[in-house]
Amino acid sequence: MTDYRRNFTPGGSFFFAVNLADRRLRLLTKHVDGLRDAFREIRQHHPFSIDAMVVLPDHLHAVWTLPDGDADFATRWRLIKSTFSRNLPSGEPISSSRAEKGERGIWQRRYWEHTIRDENDFARQVDYIHINPVKHGLVTRVRDWPHSSFHRMVKLGIYPEDWAGDVAKPGGDFGERS
Repeated sequence: MTDYRRNFTPGGSFFFAVNLADRRLRLLTKHVDGLRDAFREIRQHHPFSIDAMVVLPDHLHAVWTLPDGDADFATRWRLIKSTFSRNLPSGEPISSSRAEKGERGIWQRRYWEHTIRDENDFARQVDYIHINPVKHGLVTRVRDWPHSSFHRMVKLGIYPEDWAGDVAKPGGDFGERS
C-alpha cells in the first residue's frame, strides 16, 4: 500500500467510493441533509461539479469533475468528511490512533478513487452509481431510491424513468459491474 499514488489530473473527472468506518451504521441516509449541507458548504469555497452521486446508508459513490487547472479532490473530501462529522453527536468508538490525531471514528480514512479515462468509462461509472441501491438490495427499481442523482438525470432526459427495469420481476436486469 505504501507505493500507491493517486492520479491527480487537473480538471479531470473522478469516480469515488467513500465508506463509513463502521459499515453497520446508517448515518449517511439518517443524516442526509447534513451531508448535503457539508457538500454545499465545501463547494462554495472549493468548486467542483457533481456529475452523478448516490448516498447509501453506509457509503456513497460519486463522479466529480474538477475545475480546469485544479486536481485537489483530496482536500475537498477531507473537508466534506470533517464538516459532516462535526455536526453529528459524538460517542462513536474511536481507536487509539484516531484519538491521538484528534479524529472522529465516523469515516474510513481512505477512499477509492478512479480517474475517468473517456466517455465510455464516464457512462459506465455513472450507471454503476445509479444501480448501486439495487445491487445492495435496498430497492428493486433504481427510481425508488431517493438519495440519487438518477432523478435529476431523468428530468434532464438522460435516463428513462424505468431504466434498468425491476429486479423483482423475472428478467429484471440490474447490470452487474464487471
